[in-house]
Amino acid sequence: MADDPYVTLGVAKGASDEDIRRAFRKLAKELHPDLNPANSAGTEEQFKKVSSAYELLSDPQKRRAFDRGEIDARGDPRRDGFRQYASGAARGARAGARAGFEDVDVGDIFSDIFDGARYGRSGQRGGFSVKGPDVRYTLELDFLEAVLGAKKRVTMPEGGVLDLSIPAGVSDGQVLRLKGKGAVGIGTTERGDALVEVRVRPHARFQRSDDDILLDVPITIDEAILGAKIEVPTIAGRVQLTLPKGTNSGRVFRLKGKGIKCAGRPEAGDQLVTVRIVLPDTIDDSLAYFFSEWRQKNRYDPGRS
Repeated sequence: MADDPYVTLGVAKGASDEDIRRAFRKLAKELHPDLNPANSAGTEEQFKKVSSAYELLSDPQKRRAFDRGEIDARGDPRRDGFRQYASGAARGARAGARAGFEDVDVGDIFSDIFDGARYGRSGQRGGFSVKGPDVRYTLELDFLEAVLGAKKRVTMPEGGVLDLSIPAGVSDGQVLRLKGKGAVGIGTTERGDALVEVRVRPHARFQRSDDDILLDVPITIDEAILGAKIEVPTIAGRVQLTLPKGTNSGRVFRLKGKGIKCAGRPEAGDQLVTVRIVLPDTIDDSLAYFFSEWRQKNRYDPGRS
């Protein structure tokens, strides 16, 4: 009886397609006889089992049939009602599982496994070379460095440094790929890539929404009632904002083009300024008297009922 393909690949039955592919790549690198010449007889048999399991689970139709119990791990039908499937797709799976290692196209397999690996003609070992692996780094940026762009330096584990030009508008969690800045490969001078994951520290006042900048600004009661010109900060410097008479707390003003200008995008985002009326800590007698008189003479209902 053939081995359970999930067990062979070491994945759970609910594994995603990417989990299955990743498991196959790992096992294939460990078991392929060309990479294990000292134990080629033992690894060849294991490699065939792994390849057969991957062939079945990487085909959505075969995998569903196996999960329903309609075919076994070799692709053979489990009941008479599934003969039609067996005559087609399952027969292909059965042929692949029983094929000798001589039938496996080594070059095709390794071009998939190593993502850039190169084999000599007809899969000969003499021409084997693998592109260097990628390396990962995490880079912390201040909020303004992320939205405006910056020059940064990353120190690598082996002591080298990477000088980075951070493009304007990078977001938290974004990964920057630096071609050829990874580790050295096998049998080749082609290096892998450096993958730099960006972590953005929060700002004390600014927040980001896509390409827009959000900002809360406190205003006084007299500025709200009488109107005023006030200065507000933006990511590029301070600008003047005109408050009309009777500005309510919570009103949002849009500063066109004062948001984030991302590389490759034709227009910058906006800055959205939300004003909040803030009363003084101490209400003096003159202010209290004025509003007491005003309340007696004016009937105003803001809609609380």
